[in-house]
Amino acid sequence: MQDLKHLITFEKWLEDASNPLVREAQDEGKYAIGYTCYHMPEVLLNIDNCFSVRMRAPRVGSIDISTYYMSNYTCEFARSLLENSIEGGYRFLDGIAGVDACSAMNRCYEHIEILKCNEKPHFFVTHTDVPYKVEEYNFDQVATQMRLRLLDVMHEKLGTDVSDEAIRKAVELHNEMCRVITEIGNFRKEANPRITGYEFHVICLASYCCPTAKILPLLKETLEELKNRKPDEKNNFRARVVVVGSEIDDLNFTRLLEEAGAMVVADRYCYGSFPGREEIKLNDHEDVVRQIARHYMLTSECPRYMAEEKVKQRKDTVDKLAKEYGADGIIYEQMKYCDFWAFERPLASHIMTEEYGWPTLSIDRSYNVHNSGQLRTRFQAFVEALEIKKIRKEREVM
Repeated sequence: MQDLKHLITFEKWLEDASNPLVREAQDEGKYAIGYTCYHMPEVLLNIDNCFSVRMRAPRVGSIDISTYYMSNYTCEFARSLLENSIEGGYRFLDGIAGVDACSAMNRCYEHIEILKCNEKPHFFVTHTDVPYKVEEYNFDQVATQMRLRLLDVMHEKLGTDVSDEAIRKAVELHNEMCRVITEIGNFRKEANPRITGYEFHVICLASYCCPTAKILPLLKETLEELKNRKPDEKNNFRARVVVVGSEIDDLNFTRLLEEAGAMVVADRYCYGSFPGREEIKLNDHEDVVRQIARHYMLTSECPRYMAEEKVKQRKDTVDKLAKEYGADGIIYEQMKYCDFWAFERPLASHIMTEEYGWPTLSIDRSYNVHNSGQLRTRFQAFVEALEIKKIRKEREVM
């Protein structure tokens, strides 16, 4: 297929935690707010004079220093972020908006603050609580947290306009971007897609790491380009898979998987588009922050929610995506030492096979996979198994 015009640019921007669009926005007087978790509403970080940057550590090698402060047995993602921060990788940030979701990330934020990794006078690290269940009273709880521990802090430290009008304006821009990303992602439903899973991963990740107003014109241009793009005559992939699990911001993971012959048709993982790129529907009679809190809580697929209805929702969502995007199998992945996915992954992958009838592969991995021979071998074996299953099914029909 013909190369996408902006793909190499997006890839280059994703080589570092910061990027030219971030620096351009800051030169214009905007403030960069870092965050890591879906529980922190992205849209609230993009109001008035602020913009969100989803935190990553793509250049980090050894994580020995952060391991000294944390532990060998804590999430590599959290340790990599702390390592990058100690090395000065987040000095460009003007604040970090955290949530009390997992203990490893809490320790990461704590050390960033204690070690004074960012010495900007207005820099702040703030935390909001996250409930374990989704109930009506929890919407009020989270909305109150967002006002007291996020919006009030942004207003006090950065002079941000946190009025309902400013919030609704941010939602409109967010929804516009979500529509573009969704339309691009829908091309993956095609029998012979005009976009690869790797290309979509680059585009979607760039939308999280760049100021929305800055990257939106490039995303729109990419969408128009894709509408006229013709796929290769022969589909180069041997299988279609849905990837489910913990945080993936390492493009090499998707590259490795697709080199093994499996196209990623749906990305149901942290930093993916399910959830994250759905429109936020607002009404005119309810508190706007409460509506946003409800949206993120209802759409969240995080295994931190342990209520029975949420556990079932997560499996039903994966089943729905696999059917909608024509998947042949499902890959459950987990960052090493991720507490929540360490419980979710083995059980869910078993249930999706035994009760939902999907072939599944269950893996744990490092934060940066690089060119892992072990992962490559497991991906290749899974693709071959899916191919054999297809051949047997075709013979049964005959």
